Amino acid sequence: MKVLLRSLSLCGALATPALVLRLTGAAVVPWLALLLFGAAVVAASFVLAWAAEAAQVDISGGLAIALLALIAVLPEYVVDLYFAYTAGQNPEFVAYAAANMTGSNRLLLGLGWSTVVLISLKVASRRSGRTVRELVLDPSHRTELGFLAVASVVAFVVPVSGQITLVFGLAMLGFFGFYLWKVSRAEVSEEPDLVGPAATIGALAPAVRRPLVAALFVFAAVVILLCAEPFAHALIDTGTQLGVDRFLLVQWLAPLASEAPEFIVAILFALRGNGSAAIGTLISSKVNQWTLLVGSLPLAYLIGGGSGTLALDARQVEEFLLTATQTLLGVSALLALRFPRWAAWTLLTLFAAQFALPGQEARYALCALYAAIAVAALVRNRKHIVPTFLAPFRSSPSRDLTSV
Repeated sequence: MKVLLRSLSLCGALATPALVLRLTGAAVVPWLALLLFGAAVVAASFVLAWAAEAAQVDISGGLAIALLALIAVLPEYVVDLYFAYTAGQNPEFVAYAAANMTGSNRLLLGLGWSTVVLISLKVASRRSGRTVRELVLDPSHRTELGFLAVASVVAFVVPVSGQITLVFGLAMLGFFGFYLWKVSRAEVSEEPDLVGPAATIGALAPAVRRPLVAALFVFAAVVILLCAEPFAHALIDTGTQLGVDRFLLVQWLAPLASEAPEFIVAILFALRGNGSAAIGTLISSKVNQWTLLVGSLPLAYLIGGGSGTLALDARQVEEFLLTATQTLLGVSALLALRFPRWAAWTLLTLFAAQFALPGQEARYALCALYAAIAVAALVRNRKHIVPTFLAPFRSSPSRDLTSV
């Protein structure tokens, strides 16, 4: 218990200066704001990870992961919905909303998924004393992957039509609601293997553990909501002082700041040897972004004074298509519930390649490459396609024989 209290006290101490700065509105130089708000986001991420792990004692692992992912991705929602809302009065912000959304999605999958898998494989190899070449996911992640598979196919409507309509947005919001309902109905699995502060929380009596877990979720959510936006702005201001292009800051540095909580949580899981939970967290985050976030954009645009339909220009269509084909590759590679090392390196390499290929023709060529590798992965994993697409709609969980 002393270890838990010491850990929570440390996180509270790290978050307090940023909360005071945020609530008082005091002005500080960008680099100091970056340091203070960044420390608060990191502290909240640790608390969020402990709460989500301990919550698995009482609720299904899928719902715990979904709640973790929803809270961790809140910063991205705050930033991107602000851009979409502002675009209702200032049309140039449509580009920022699209750039921030596509940038965060590609960052999550291209950098996040691949990094977490490579760390997980390294940890597993060190523990086993032999080279581990693929991360095997728990069969329960078939449902999350199924939701992402459906969303990844439906999302191609956007680059084809060149717009994100309110009807499309409402459909995606409804699909996300169905996702939460589905994972909430999953049975609690066997008692999770907890370590550190999460183990201490999990061992508490239910009358103490459940309110504490809820309080930790609320604390993490409040800190992330209050600190993530100024963290992103401090990062942008610092980059601006260094002469970095504003569009690139909005597309990459701001998402890097807002994605920090979920990256930290997933890396913590990976370092503890729980690679399946690590990538499961990021899959759930991707479901969040590809349904709830994308679906919310036209609604925020409408509330901000827009028409309810975000019309995308050629650059934004290109960005969305690149994001959609990358997502298709990620889903295709995971159909067998195995994340091989080659897939992680491929996603990471192609993610890095986009910075060396800024031209439109080169970006469309990159889209074609993503699609070609995705088709090859689909052929290789063809027996898992139908079970994956049907997983969200099955009335009751069943043993996933295709992943054995």
